[in-house]
Amino acid sequence: MSESITAMRNVAAGASSSVVSVQPVVVPAPGRGTELQVRVSAPTAGRQLPIIVFSHGFGSSLHAYEPLTDFWAAHGFVVVQPTHLDSRTVDLPSDDPRTPHIWRLRVDDVTGILDHLDLLEAAVPGLGGRLDRDRIAAAGHSFGGQTTSALLGGRIRDPQTGESEDLSDPRVKAGVLLATAGHGGADLSPYAAEHFPFMNPSFDRMTTPALVVAGDRDDSPMSVRGPEWLTDPYVFSPGRKSLLTVFGAEHSLGGIPGYEAAETTDESPERVALIQRTTWAYLRHALGVEDDGWRTVRAALTDDEEALGRIESKETRTADVPFP
Repeated sequence: MSESITAMRNVAAGASSSVVSVQPVVVPAPGRGTELQVRVSAPTAGRQLPIIVFSHGFGSSLHAYEPLTDFWAAHGFVVVQPTHLDSRTVDLPSDDPRTPHIWRLRVDDVTGILDHLDLLEAAVPGLGGRLDRDRIAAAGHSFGGQTTSALLGGRIRDPQTGESEDLSDPRVKAGVLLATAGHGGADLSPYAAEHFPFMNPSFDRMTTPALVVAGDRDDSPMSVRGPEWLTDPYVFSPGRKSLLTVFGAEHSLGGIPGYEAAETTDESPERVALIQRTTWAYLRHALGVEDDGWRTVRAALTDDEEALGRIESKETRTADVPFP
């Protein structure tokens, strides 16, 4: 067994708690047309609990991503999972007038959740008075990563107006972008350009601290650039950012969409464990809870030649400002 796997197993060891989960909780969303349902999961022990709002990938729902959300909740986070309008469980018709705006409505879902933390706190037995509302993170996989990037300061060009609105939320102090799309334009495949015209993000104003997670075998059909495309949110964003490259991982990153998700093409419990512990340690570091776990993770992935991944970190870097 590699030294990094042994070290990673010690990250979060002994900190696990039982979890209470309530679903669906309906969050007020005037004008949405379909009620906003969320799942709230919280550890039964602990106080001053930081919060993660997790945005699912295209077509998924609040029922997915248990390998990550269960782990985070069992190790001290309150996790809120909305079902966005693109979910297969909503079955929004392609000709619905909301369909072209789903990318924007997703961001509204998250900000609406943050507007109603009192409601969510009251919905979970025993959670009252235990939230740390000054420590809020956003996380997302695939399409959910683009949603998260907007909350962190990234811009998305509206395909109808051509404008790029600032949708950032100052309540979100850190983020995790998992297998998230890179730049659009000429980098998109013809299929993506035709069917996903909103996939035109820019990251030069995404200043909130974030961890970007990318698989080195995630050869997305949405881009002509190959796996490198998924590192754009790290390469082209300023400020404090880190990149976890997961070796051998495809778009499902070893199986984070679910314990038995059919879309997992690269099943690997070891990769999932790496992502569980790395994201947990990073968010505790970025939110100012503690730094020991993040130092352990970085050291483990730096010193072991047989490690399952690699971590890079930077203070500032853009396309025009090289970083050594």
